[in-house]
Amino acid sequence: MKKTEKTIQEETTLGKPDTWELRLYVAGQTPKSVTAFNNLKKLCEAHLKGKYSIEIVDLLKNPTLAKGDQILAVPTLVRKLPEPIRKIIGDLSHTERVLIGLDLRPM
Repeated sequence: MKKTEKTIQEETTLGKPDTWELRLYVAGQTPKSVTAFNNLKKLCEAHLKGKYSIEIVDLLKNPTLAKGDQILAVPTLVRKLPEPIRKIIGDLSHTERVLIGLDLRPM
């Protein structure tokens, strides 16, 4: 997880109406932050292949960025698009809960 504060655009094109814009807030490269990123990457490859972008925001480097999305805990995943905005806190290890939280799977 070396790409902090940069958008990862693997097999995706921003601007497409079906592109998912995801932002993962972390505080450094802690084990929990690295796990959250790895879990998110696996989930996206399995369920959104070619239709997503991930932006990693390191709040140790830019703490003021937490205010915009009202981040209270890290790691936190924010789904910016498609609307409505969704937030999931934690290392994203409970795949079923994350899929439901992102509206990729019905309850």
